[in-house]
Amino acid sequence: MGALDGRVAIVTGAGRGIGREHALLFAREGAKVVVNDLGGGNDGSGADTGPAQEVVDEIRALGGEAVANTDSVSTWAGAKALVDQAVAEFGRLDILVNNAGILRDGFIAGLDEAQWDSVIDVHLKGHFAPLHFAAEYWKEKSKAGEEVAAAVINTASASGTTMPNAGQANYGAAKAGIAALTLVAADELERYGVRVNAIAPIARTRLTLATPGMGAIFAVEPEEGEVDLFSPAQISPLVAWLATEKCPVNGKVFAVSGGSIQQLKGWSVEHTIETDDDWTLDGVAESLEGWS
Repeated sequence: MGALDGRVAIVTGAGRGIGREHALLFAREGAKVVVNDLGGGNDGSGADTGPAQEVVDEIRALGGEAVANTDSVSTWAGAKALVDQAVAEFGRLDILVNNAGILRDGFIAGLDEAQWDSVIDVHLKGHFAPLHFAAEYWKEKSKAGEEVAAAVINTASASGTTMPNAGQANYGAAKAGIAALTLVAADELERYGVRVNAIAPIARTRLTLATPGMGAIFAVEPEEGEVDLFSPAQISPLVAWLATEKCPVNGKVFAVSGGSIQQLKGWSVEHTIETDDDWTLDGVAESLEGWS
């Protein structure tokens, strides 16, 4: 018996890297998987049906059930078609793993509109759009009296949480937005039987290998016989656990990398100043002196 027997999962960006490992592990644990991947480049350009179908073929070779989907999750129509396909193919939907992403790095002064929009679209809108249609589906099931035990796992990043990275204003902003979206969705959807969590993973993928300052680190492969702590396969067990029917966790963001899992906490109050009188510029300056 697998931990995900009988459950139907969508995994976006599942043609390569971390998403591929999610899809393969889910299938090994008994889930039926919709493998979504547009098949584009690191920067989102182009499209190729190959990556999604290759993962489907791997799953079927293992005796699992899977179908490919190459819709763009950054469009409303593509996200709806993805959710509709899962229900049409397998009769239900239990798990949504939002993982699709691209990089179009650049420093703020030189970042152009297309670089900003494309990254926000694929990451932030590409998380919200599938979530919207999945939530609509689960809400209808719950309102009809059916028991729902669904799970959503979003993909944030250290770039948007604990380690903002110069040159990634678009990516960091999108990932920070995904972390906030996760907390809002967890609060909204719990009443319908849906849990929503997020991970901030670090692993050896084509995106991290292309990130300045990180590529050289991850390019170093472990020696034969050593555990590869930065393999993308190290990320998926946490995601699979969060996707299980009986998992109690909701509204959390986990950093996972290099043999470590950490629960993150968002913005917190570091200092406070108060007054019973009107604020003045001089009063604020005097009160905040020494805080920088």
